[in-house]
Amino acid sequence: MNRILVLCTLASLFLQGCATLELDPSRNVGGVSGANYAVLRILFATDRSHSDGLPPSTRFGVERSDLRYGVADVSIPRNHKMGALEAPSILRLEFRNDPSKHVVLLTVDLLGQSDFLVALRSRLASDQESHALVFVHGYNVNFEDAARRTAQISYDLGFKGVPILYSWPSQGAIHKYLEDDANSTWSANHLEHFLELLAKNTNGKKVFLIAHSMGGKLLTESLARLAQRLPALVPTFAEVVLAAPDIDAGYLRDTLAPRMLKAGANITLYASSEDVALRASRLFRGDLPRAGEAGQRLTLIPGIRTIDASGMGTDFLNHSYVVENRSILSDIFHLLRGSSSPNYRAGLVDAQSGGITYWRFRR
Repeated sequence: MNRILVLCTLASLFLQGCATLELDPSRNVGGVSGANYAVLRILFATDRSHSDGLPPSTRFGVERSDLRYGVADVSIPRNHKMGALEAPSILRLEFRNDPSKHVVLLTVDLLGQSDFLVALRSRLASDQESHALVFVHGYNVNFEDAARRTAQISYDLGFKGVPILYSWPSQGAIHKYLEDDANSTWSANHLEHFLELLAKNTNGKKVFLIAHSMGGKLLTESLARLAQRLPALVPTFAEVVLAAPDIDAGYLRDTLAPRMLKAGANITLYASSEDVALRASRLFRGDLPRAGEAGQRLTLIPGIRTIDASGMGTDFLNHSYVVENRSILSDIFHLLRGSSSPNYRAGLVDAQSGGITYWRFRR
């Protein structure tokens, strides 16, 4: 029975979501607009292998490599639905990407580190309210989908600053969970270096960090290392959002969280008791609780704001709810705009467990 559960639940983690959002081409970031779509320009850092001459969708592979930097353009269709990652559907007789209908990775260009920093500083200096938003993807995600998801999150949050993707060498395959786990651990040194680079080159602007699933393990490991080595840089990261984190709950509580919190990190954790993907992950790990689980396994750590998002799932895995559910995206919208305390964000109610306060979404 456990084998069936694991095989059934380690499926695609990115399915389409819900309510309609009218696209406003004036919200383009460094891109251009077409008649039926807008283009968002994102920056990226990646330690995936790279091959010249291939289409943007396959230019970055699954092998480990040195850290590279670049810029990518992603289309957002006019009829985009909030939380959705629109793609061709055989059911709609769609067999190729169409920017007017789908979120499409259009272009990818590599930049040297110095040119990357020039582009970053230029974008940050273009507007007083311009900040940076870094997204770290999870397991079973290729570079193309990671770039598309970064653009979708940035657009749905109405983020005015610079969207940045950090992409590690996930194998992009359901049966490659253990390989992804090993690669996310291997990538921590590179992400730590990248976070240091951002903190030293954003000229006082805020940097927001969002990590999904196994990306949460990678981000917390990297940030905890940076907090030990250069704690004064950690407050640059105004908010750290752990979305359904696939992290050993005990390791986060006893080792990683104390290091990050001591350095001044502001951390919000979204968890769910209905996350089937994390339930499968737990089965791989001797039934050790994952930090993104809720219910009786809810991880409560003093100093970390835990949001129980049970009941907010968007698909049969209930794992991508943070980036697909309109209510949760709205909550993150207000979080990134300065409402750090959940007590002041509409839609949340507080609760207690073991003397520690956490929050739930109103039903």
